[in-house]
Amino acid sequence: MKFEDLLLEIGGFGRFQILILFILCLPRINLPMHFLLHNFLAATPSHHCAIPHQEEFVNLTTEEVLLISIPQEPDGTFRSCEMFSRPQFHLLLNSSLQPENDSIIQHCQHGWVYDHSQFTSTISTQWDLVCEQRGLNQATATFFFIGVTMGAVVFGYLSDRFGRKAMLLLSLVCAVVFGMLSAASVSYSMLAITRTLTGVALSGVSLIVLPLGMEWVDIQHRTFSGILTSIFWSIGNMLLAMVAYLVREWHWLLVAVTGPCLLSIVCLWWVPESARWLIANGKVKQAHRHLLRCARMNGRKDFAVSPEEDVPLTIYAQRIVLQRMATEKKPGRSYSYISLFRTPVLRKISLCSGAVWFGVAFSYYGMSMNLTGFGLNMYLSQFVFGIIEIPAKMIMYVLVNRIGRRQSQAWALILTGLCIGANVIIPKPFTSLRSVVAIMGKGFSEAAFTTVFLYTSELYPTVLRQNGMGYTSFVARLGGALAPLVFLLDEVWRSLPEVTYCGVAVCCGSVAFLLPETLNVRLPEGIEDIE
Repeated sequence: MKFEDLLLEIGGFGRFQILILFILCLPRINLPMHFLLHNFLAATPSHHCAIPHQEEFVNLTTEEVLLISIPQEPDGTFRSCEMFSRPQFHLLLNSSLQPENDSIIQHCQHGWVYDHSQFTSTISTQWDLVCEQRGLNQATATFFFIGVTMGAVVFGYLSDRFGRKAMLLLSLVCAVVFGMLSAASVSYSMLAITRTLTGVALSGVSLIVLPLGMEWVDIQHRTFSGILTSIFWSIGNMLLAMVAYLVREWHWLLVAVTGPCLLSIVCLWWVPESARWLIANGKVKQAHRHLLRCARMNGRKDFAVSPEEDVPLTIYAQRIVLQRMATEKKPGRSYSYISLFRTPVLRKISLCSGAVWFGVAFSYYGMSMNLTGFGLNMYLSQFVFGIIEIPAKMIMYVLVNRIGRRQSQAWALILTGLCIGANVIIPKPFTSLRSVVAIMGKGFSEAAFTTVFLYTSELYPTVLRQNGMGYTSFVARLGGALAPLVFLLDEVWRSLPEVTYCGVAVCCGSVAFLLPETLNVRLPEGIEDIE
């Protein structure tokens, strides 16, 4: 007997599963508020070099002081990183006569002055992470995703070793601790370290939430459950835009996005451990207790109750079956990440799914962290990018059940790359067209992300599912860590970042055609089910 047969008897999608999915959606909302926080935490407002001895220019307006002190770009805006070594008073007579002698132009010597009309403070303004220090600003996101990458390895192994629920609770507690320490950072080094550790903690949440819910749901409702859970990521996306709009000071913004983890910790009390994991690890009594609770909550009144034990006879008779299932899963045997590459079919799945995850994350975060590149207000861009994800998920719900997981995954990622590439060709003045193409690309990107979570959780067997999710998440976070650094390539060629995102998405999307189809296929329990 397979676990799906037990689910059909106790209710594969009833009140029990709905309660679990709803509770697990709470931490899911919180994830994008941290994963995409860099857009607002490290936002760089317009700035120019601080001008010393401004009291000497009491007879000049602010605009005139800037005119004689700061070089101008060809479009008439003042440069952000350079200043004149001495005032150029002749520019008051004709501002178009910009000096051609570069010897009188120097880098900022006295710090910077920032426009605080949009942000009260960000880490850029706090520690002057601009101009020569711009790389450190982008590196803040990379540090976070390096933490997520390490967390994927750690929690992927630990959740298969010690259980899903315990590791999810540990992840949430650590996320609260390190999130609050990030908000209290007094130096850039402290912020970099605490954000990295926050990434480690939140990686566990990202990794465990979906499989824990999916392992309680029957085959028919697996896709619906995966899509439903992912919709709450989009809700978190939109909430981030609203929270960032209301909280313009970076310390309090970190507090605001970390606080909701406390609610998730409290609600996790009502979530049971995965019965699949318990059976696979020989913990039959605990699995039986949770299955009994599931049957009662789902109103399976047709179970007669034994006078000797307050246990439904149907489940009581299945205790031997549970023990047999546990024996078949060899609870004494331990699995590791190396197990993902030992057998030929698993090896192919692991290599191909790793490439797909890298492409999905690399292109998704490349688009998500370029809010100002499409002609919209950054808060509006964040909100619209969140809204467009919901219809994208609805469409994928239909497509993955009609044309299958493999085709949906491949074409969603390929079309993401084509939309990014199209914006390289479309001229900058066509702002509306560029915005429409970007929003379409964001929709395809989210569709690819939604599918890859569902698809991967179905590719790996129960005994290796969290190891598989940990490995693919590790590769994905490498993509997420590299994505913000690619923006620095615009100094080589302005369109090079977009061309890079486009090429990676199209190539990795093509790899998805090599994966097996999992539509209407039972979740594999052991490696023998895969091979």
